[in-house]
This record gives sequence, C-alpha cells and structure tokens, in this order.
Amino acid sequence: MMKNNLLLICLLFSLSVFSQSPIEKGLLSINKEKSEQYIGILASDSLEGRGAGRWGGKAASEYIKSVFEKLGIKPWKKEYFQCFDVSSGADGWNAHRREPYKGLEMRNVLGYIEGRNTDEIVIIGAHYDHLGVVPNSTNDSIYNGADDNASGVAAVLQVAEAFLTSGQQPERTIIFALWDAEEIGLIGSFHFVEDHFANLVIPRQYPQAIKGYINCDMIGRSDINRVVVYHSSNKPVLRSWIEAGIEKHNLNLLPEFKLSDDVPGGSDHAPFDMKGVPYVFYFTDLHDDYHQPGDHADKINYDKVTSISKIAFLNLWEMANTADF
Repeated sequence: MMKNNLLLICLLFSLSVFSQSPIEKGLLSINKEKSEQYIGILASDSLEGRGAGRWGGKAASEYIKSVFEKLGIKPWKKEYFQCFDVSSGADGWNAHRREPYKGLEMRNVLGYIEGRNTDEIVIIGAHYDHLGVVPNSTNDSIYNGADDNASGVAAVLQVAEAFLTSGQQPERTIIFALWDAEEIGLIGSFHFVEDHFANLVIPRQYPQAIKGYINCDMIGRSDINRVVVYHSSNKPVLRSWIEAGIEKHNLNLLPEFKLSDDVPGGSDHAPFDMKGVPYVFYFTDLHDDYHQPGDHADKINYDKVTSISKIAFLNLWEMANTADF
C-alpha cells in the first residue's frame, strides 16, 4: 500500500511539472536564495567595491563569466568580455573618488541565448562596477555597492537562468549584458551601443536590429513594494505588459510609471534611448547609502529584488516573443 502511494505521489508530481508552461518554469527558477547569493558575493569586501578597471572590478567580471559558464549561457561574439579603455581619461562622479582612469582596461560581460530569428535582438542589462576603495580613509573604506548595483546584476543573472529553465527557444536573440564603467559616465554601455551601430554599415558584422532594452539599476531598497518604472513614451504596451504580469502572477510590487521624458540620464538605458531603442528601466530610488560605504548587502530587501527580477523576466519574455513589437 505504501509503495502504491509513493508511486501515485511521484506520478502526480511529474504531471504537475509537465503541465507547467515555459513561463511558469522560468518564474519558479527565480528565488530569494539566489538573490542573496549573487548580491552577497558581488558586494563582499573581497571584491573591493568593484572599481572600474581595478582588481575588484576584474574579479567581479570573472565571477559573472563563471556564472554564465555554469548556466550554459554562450559568450556573445565568441567572447564573454568586450574590452575597452578610457582613452581620454575620466573622473569618478563621487567626491571621494576623483581619480584618472586613462589607460585602464575595462570590460563588459556579454552572454546570449540564440533566438529563432537571429536578425533581431533584445537586451537586458545592469552595470556591475561601483566606486571601489577610498584611499586613506579612516572609516569603512570599501564602497560595496550592494544596491548600486549588485542588485541589478543579480536580476540579470536570474533572468538568464529563467530563460534556460523555460525550455523554450525565444523568437528573438537575447543578450544578457553586465556593463563596466557606468559610475564614470556610462562608458561600457555607450561603447557597446556605438560599436553595434557603427558596424551596421561596413563592415556589417552585427546586422541585428535591437528591438528593446531592459535596465536594472538599484532595485533593492526604498519602500516595501514600490518600484519606479521608466519606459519609452512611444511604446505604451510596455506598461500594459508590466501591469498584466504583476496582476497575473501576484507579484508584491507597486509600480510608479514614468515616461521617458521624465527619465534622468544617469544609467545605462541612456545610450539605447538616444538611438531610439524602446526601453524599460527598473529602479527603487535613491537612499541615504547611495554612493556611500554603507551600501551593504544586509540592507537589501531580497523579496523585492526577487519580485523585480520576475517582472523583468516577464517583460523580457514579451519583448523576445511578441511578433509585432
């Protein structure tokens, strides 16, 4: 009798798994534990604040690469790293970290899932760099950047795994982009965009049209369920998708929608917006630890990061699979 009951339980479990839709399978792979793991590692003292072009930044990029490899996310254009430097020199935005970056090698980390239509791509991105270590500080010298922006990186990594877990190939190719050098002027994302559009002409190495971009930057603080959602004013369907996804999947989020005309330019959506690419930008607003050494992992609302990761996955799913988008 007990053996028969066990067989019945196993059968029912198998049926429940097989009855799940690809979207449901993807959503189930996104969880709080992974948010804690990714943010905990990226915002640890051992990565020294992930300064652009510094040892900690390079160590963070190697970690992100290792996650892609473990998940089975392929390298974009056969290389995970898109390297660049700041040929003219640049200064950090934080008053404590004004120093030259000229000559330092920096690198975006890029992975992708190939779509059925390889002529069109959609992108989800987040910057992984932060402000590094403050020289000669007598207090906490490491700017860990848990919210800014280990939280966004965690979302991108979970969304990448969710697409693989869904078991369904997307219609459009999806790039998962972790940008370097955002804190010194959005340099990594600008480099990617300018390189992509320059090569649309001759030589035509990157012929794909970028159909949409999702940006995750600072998604782990503020009020319990509030999230600011900036989006392109010429694509009202973006808001509709988000509202429907939150309601259908019972996500504990209260979106505050703002159109592109109201968006500040200081994040990696900007270079895409300047090229007319439709975008969504998830953001939970500024706080007292913004660009301060107190931006620690123990202050993150991990339930909120996980919920935003889920709505970003749903949003990207629509971008990647809606024919007339």
